[in-house]
Amino acid sequence: MSQNQQVDVQNFIDENPLSGAQKRIIWLCFLIVAIDGFDTAAVGFIAPALKAEWALQAADLAPLFGAGLFGLMAGALIFGPLSDKFGRKPILIGSVILFGLASLVSAFTTDLQSLVVWRFITGLGLGGAMPNAITLTSEYSPSKRRSSLVTLMFCGFTIGSALGGIAAAQLLPHISWHGILLLGGIMPLLTVPFLIWLLPESLRFMVFKNYAQHKIDKVLKSIAPHLTQLPKLLPSTSEAKNKVSIKALFSRQFALGTILIWCTFFMSLLIIYMISSWMPTLLTNEGFNLVNASWLTSIFQIGGTIGAIIIGLCMDKIEPVKVLSFVYVLGGLFLICLGLGIEQSNMLLLMLAMFGVGVGISGSQVGVNAFTSGFYPTYCRATGVSWANAVGRSGSVIGSVIGGWLMSLNLSSFEIMSILAIPAFFAAFSLFMIKRLKTESQPFIQPIIIKD
Repeated sequence: MSQNQQVDVQNFIDENPLSGAQKRIIWLCFLIVAIDGFDTAAVGFIAPALKAEWALQAADLAPLFGAGLFGLMAGALIFGPLSDKFGRKPILIGSVILFGLASLVSAFTTDLQSLVVWRFITGLGLGGAMPNAITLTSEYSPSKRRSSLVTLMFCGFTIGSALGGIAAAQLLPHISWHGILLLGGIMPLLTVPFLIWLLPESLRFMVFKNYAQHKIDKVLKSIAPHLTQLPKLLPSTSEAKNKVSIKALFSRQFALGTILIWCTFFMSLLIIYMISSWMPTLLTNEGFNLVNASWLTSIFQIGGTIGAIIIGLCMDKIEPVKVLSFVYVLGGLFLICLGLGIEQSNMLLLMLAMFGVGVGISGSQVGVNAFTSGFYPTYCRATGVSWANAVGRSGSVIGSVIGGWLMSLNLSSFEIMSILAIPAFFAAFSLFMIKRLKTESQPFIQPIIIKD
């Protein structure tokens, strides 16, 4: 390669082996979403302690769960377009600082109303961090391995959730819920120096925004240290012409695909957050102790982690929408089995069903994030991923609220889980429609996994 040779950004990444610098980016993003997962799970497990300390009813906790999720939704809506305008790195680091500081402050609250406010602010930071971690990983991944690498990175969320549940249950008697929230604030702030020092800006974004050549060359050299002469990178023609990221989501090219992706996110996250928020309470109401409830809920996250890795590998070899649609249907069926297991106190069925729900729902959600990151080009990728997550968060808000409502109706565990299976089937149908529209070659549906 000569210095004067002009090469497409993605071609350059595809033509070189996965470097240590790219692996470092993936692991840093993994760490960020793991802390996000820890925060999500820990709040669900401190809920019984809050309920006891402040003499609350189960329904009183709904605003607490809802506030954090509204913050996540608002953060995704705000920080996605900002990332497409100002860069992935500064918005990602700013988001981590925001949710770290907010979690620290929330540890010192003395009433539910104050905690609700600070959980909203924590959610703002989390809402900006996760989509940018997905986007940055996607933009440094080779095309043929994009799905598997993004899903591997996003497994940080499920692992963090599993560890968060276990840690919260084990540490709660010793450090109280205040200590759990302190831990959730200290961890992200400790990562900030490493993010500033080790995390580069997106190479695609730098080329698209015409950064100084010496800054681009520094990143090129980290990706391909064996090259003695570095090429000049160019964005694709489509990116040069399109610069309004929000408007692009609703263009003729992407509109229906965007709506169907949003439906999938909404249904999927409704299920995930209802399970994360209410499963410990549901299980303790059925006679399980908090430690057993933490381990059972962690099986859900373990299933999600294993499922995400397998799904990501399959998505790189088989059409992604086929893989995801099939697994969502399986997840819905396992939800029904989960209800039976809880109602019958059948531990074997309960563990197998919880694992299956993790694979089918949590694992598929990771896959959908990878799918979405490849659906949009660079100029609107962060916005596309962020806004899909924001719409999904509206589903998570409903899931966190509807859990308390369903429990207040005195429905059986089987009835609650059967109702919860319906959104899983809707998610599978939405993805099937993307497949159908693509097959029929509709002009407004972008080919799956764009190579820009």
